[in-house]
Amino acid sequence: MGHAGRPTVAIELSAEESATLRRWARRHSSSQALALRSRIVLACAEGMADTAIARDLGCHPVTVSKWRHRFATDRLEGLGDAPRPGAARTIGDEVIEAVVVETLETTPGEDTHWSTRAMAARHGISRQTVSEIWRAFGLKPWLAEEFKVSPDPDLVEKVRDIVGLYMSPPVAAAVFAVDEKPQIQALNRSAPILPMLPTTPARATHDYERNGTLDLFAALNMATGTVITDLRKTHTAADFLTFLNKIDHEVPDDLDVHVILDNLSTHKTPAVHQWLLRHSRFHFHFTPTYGSWMNLVERWFSALTTKKLQRSAHRSVKELAADIQTWVDTWNENPKPFTWHKTADQILDRLAGYCQAINK
Repeated sequence: MGHAGRPTVAIELSAEESATLRRWARRHSSSQALALRSRIVLACAEGMADTAIARDLGCHPVTVSKWRHRFATDRLEGLGDAPRPGAARTIGDEVIEAVVVETLETTPGEDTHWSTRAMAARHGISRQTVSEIWRAFGLKPWLAEEFKVSPDPDLVEKVRDIVGLYMSPPVAAAVFAVDEKPQIQALNRSAPILPMLPTTPARATHDYERNGTLDLFAALNMATGTVITDLRKTHTAADFLTFLNKIDHEVPDDLDVHVILDNLSTHKTPAVHQWLLRHSRFHFHFTPTYGSWMNLVERWFSALTTKKLQRSAHRSVKELAADIQTWVDTWNENPKPFTWHKTADQILDRLAGYCQAINK
């Protein structure tokens, strides 16, 4: 049996393969997946062990082993998704690379992005072939996501602080991700929702009547996945203090309490500051400005919305409150903790890449 950590398959590259991989690895606009796979193969070719490569590139050794073996079997083509069964492909690596590069780095005429029709016409291949290449390399030119770079002067410190709480929580302490979901509407459709049938999705009328709103405070226990909640008619600083008292009452007295929360003004009032002075076991950790995506309770709010609120109908605020409380109680009977995966260095490197891209 070989020594643990040694490569199981040696990788040797031709000059052409090496040049292609280096282009893919350093191209700023390459898909992250393709760039990472290219760096893995280049490191394998240098004789590095899987564990060392994984440590240097911030991925798992299993990932390194997967792409080492995939490249050894399928070469450059293997850096896409798993090959599909069927007839052998009829286009060469040059066409595949051209489609990938042009998708990432060019646009067709006055259009903002490539379509399968335009790319197929340019290279004399079928639209299905273009779709397969895009799918293999994780390219979605029709999709654009919005982001906002945080101007917070304490960005680095806050990212490291919050990621540390998620990935290495303190002992003898409870860590909670806390936030409010304001203005949850009690909506009642103008007609009953039609149930799903074979070949037909569930259907609801477009129009509805509004029957009031509620504000939901939630504290997600990062260790257990259980949630402390409070439904209120408003979400003022006084309501927030009431919720803090509820957390204080439910957490055992021998534990410190670390609270991850955003920069909402109601979280920083003088009354809240005075409350913290009287409750020394509580420690607030604020997300960076525009960094609410770091608060994992948002994942729980998303689950509540998609699994309960989106398709529910409520004739009153009382009905809405009862429905939410029942869903919360059911969740807490079988809680599902959310796991944070990205290290602080990975997040900050990604943010640095965004900044470099927009400052070119």
